[in-house]
Amino acid sequence: MNEIICPNCNKAFKIDETGFADILKQVRDAEFDEELQTRLNLANRDKENAVKLAEANFKNALQTEIANKDQEIFRLKSSSERQLSTQLSEKDAQLQTLKAKLENAEILKKLSVTEAVQQIEKERDYLANDIKLKESEKQLLEKSLGEKYAIALKTKDDIIKMKDEEIALRKDMKLKLSTKMIGETLEQHCETEFNKLRSSAFQKAYFEKDNNSRSGSKGDFIYRESDENGNEIVSIMFEMKNEGDETATKKRNEDFFKELDKDRTEKNCEYAILVTLLEAENELYNGGIVDVSHKHEKMYVVRPQFFIPIITLLRNAALNSMKYKAELSLIKNQNIDITNFEDNVNAFKTGFAKNYDLASRQFKTAIEEIDKTMDHLQKTKDNLLSSVNNLRLANNKAEDLTIKKLTKGNPTMSQKFDNLK
Repeated sequence: MNEIICPNCNKAFKIDETGFADILKQVRDAEFDEELQTRLNLANRDKENAVKLAEANFKNALQTEIANKDQEIFRLKSSSERQLSTQLSEKDAQLQTLKAKLENAEILKKLSVTEAVQQIEKERDYLANDIKLKESEKQLLEKSLGEKYAIALKTKDDIIKMKDEEIALRKDMKLKLSTKMIGETLEQHCETEFNKLRSSAFQKAYFEKDNNSRSGSKGDFIYRESDENGNEIVSIMFEMKNEGDETATKKRNEDFFKELDKDRTEKNCEYAILVTLLEAENELYNGGIVDVSHKHEKMYVVRPQFFIPIITLLRNAALNSMKYKAELSLIKNQNIDITNFEDNVNAFKTGFAKNYDLASRQFKTAIEEIDKTMDHLQKTKDNLLSSVNNLRLANNKAEDLTIKKLTKGNPTMSQKFDNLK
């Protein structure tokens, strides 16, 4: 549970992780929609302003050029009318081309914005559906795990109850069992008890004597069991100690803990179990399964009547542990999916910003090209005006030309014109 303080009333209230995740999701969705709408509005305003500015500049330039054309046509004489008409036609064609480019740029801008919006809406709907699906799967998984845990707890309680009843029964049979074992060794008894259940309860288990004494010592029996994929479920090193085996002095169970732990480590077994008839009057060991993990890791001491039950308990615990590990791995993978989903959202935002920036730069480039074309047209207009001015000067010079000016300083031509007169 997390404690949240309301920013309006300053009151504190508690909310679980599911509620907190819902609030966080609402805030993120609202911020994302608001940012998306803001960017779209800015893009539309920039587009409208650019189009209006281009249209105003184009109209002003066109009006100015039309006025200049009227003046130029009025001043030009017939000798230059055809040339001027050709140039004006070319200029009109360039203006039409420029106008077509402007319209095409506007159409491309609209298509780009429309496609971007459609892609965003499509990805947003896909991501929203994906979130709902993940939440449904998570709820189903939580419900399933809860039911499994409840069944496991009930089964555990039933096993404990059954073992308590079996312990009481075994206490009553203790004297009879001890009497029976006087005539046989404890190792043979345990092996016989296991073989009775091998075909029914331990079909895939390995239970053999430890014959590897290369390290200087060895245990009595090794129990191993693996699943269908070869993964080890549980492994146990057994040591059996019978009171009748010790003739000189009476020993305690503790005297064998260190050596048993060493054998367990060298043979790579997970658990170590001492099956003993030593200290027959000790109520600690007569009470049932004794956990001595405070002295040596994963070590237990049992009487012979608990030999099969301890194997069953450790085996079932290992099976349940493997099942919970698999479920935990599934939950971790789902958390990774949620993390990847957030990464995809961030990558989508980055890609959208990149596409928006690219579209803006392309639009700016189109405007710059229009400005360059208009500058070129302005230079053409200036050249035409200069040509008209030169024609006007040439015409004035032609009108001022007279016979007197031509024959000035030329006596021969003056005499000939006088004779003509």
